[in-house]
Amino acid sequence: MNAELWVSIVLALISMVSGWGWLTNSRKYRQEVKSLEAENRQKYMDLAKEYVEEFRKNIAEPLQQEVRDLRNEVKLLRDAVQEINDCPFSGDCPVRTKLSAPARNGSGSRGYAAACRLRNEPTGYE
Repeated sequence: MNAELWVSIVLALISMVSGWGWLTNSRKYRQEVKSLEAENRQKYMDLAKEYVEEFRKNIAEPLQQEVRDLRNEVKLLRDAVQEINDCPFSGDCPVRTKLSAPARNGSGSRGYAAACRLRNEPTGYE
């Protein structure tokens, strides 16, 4: 019985040592997993920041410039249209006729022929 007691004591000690090793290893692995997750989050944030910068540089800024240019052109057109009534040739103004023409050609813009039909003039295409 003495041998059985020693065997159970030795087995208990071996179990305790291996259990302690397993606990410390699992803590180490959990810490390693947490650090890898933090590293992956940081990489994701860096990639997102890089994507936003590329988007801004290649898409947003050129579009903003184009919108600015279009606004300037619309402002110039609006100013020109407001000045039509002050023009000494406003009664026979081809631009005024073209702008008030209801017909549109296939491309969606008003055509020269439509303006001439409104004024009952020959278009040169007939």
